[in-house]
Amino acid sequence: MNFLAHIYLSGDNDLLKIGNFMADGIHGKNFDAFPMDIQKGIILHREIDTFTDAHPIFRQSTKRLHANYHHYSGIIVDIFYDHFLAKNWSHYSNETLANFTERFYQSLRDQYELLNEKTQKMLPHLIQQNWLMSYQTVAGIENVLEKMDNRMKRDSNMRHSVTELVSYYSEFEAEFTAFFAAIRLHSDLKIQTL
Repeated sequence: MNFLAHIYLSGDNDLLKIGNFMADGIHGKNFDAFPMDIQKGIILHREIDTFTDAHPIFRQSTKRLHANYHHYSGIIVDIFYDHFLAKNWSHYSNETLANFTERFYQSLRDQYELLNEKTQKMLPHLIQQNWLMSYQTVAGIENVLEKMDNRMKRDSNMRHSVTELVSYYSEFEAEFTAFFAAIRLHSDLKIQTL
């Protein structure tokens, strides 16, 4: 799961969303300086990643990409799945995606001093380029993948994976839909135990 799904799966707690959002930039167990709800968001993020990486439907999606993108396949599928969440947003929320994303951006602005350095540096780009809304279109996904490709130390060729997204669009979408039902249930249960 990528940014949009992690935020969505955090429920209504803004600090939980922030922790879940910035968890990739926080390594190990040294996050006890953050408020408790941010700590819970970091733990939830890791639980979501563990569940996702081991899930047979997610692995089925990554297998379709593995020959061309190897260990980047999981990252690519995370982004593809965010596309299908954004595209089908009205199936998952009564709030518009535009309102949801703006509320989240505002919560990041409001809690700026609680963000880790990596998230603080990313924030202007996230908001200015409206990454979360851009996931709705294939062109937006292509742009995200190109930017990620440029940041990689090795040539990942992720920018080219939009070809597979278009070629196997209905297969990826069906896999996302089935998987997302499972991860929503899993995340809801995990939140209750945090």
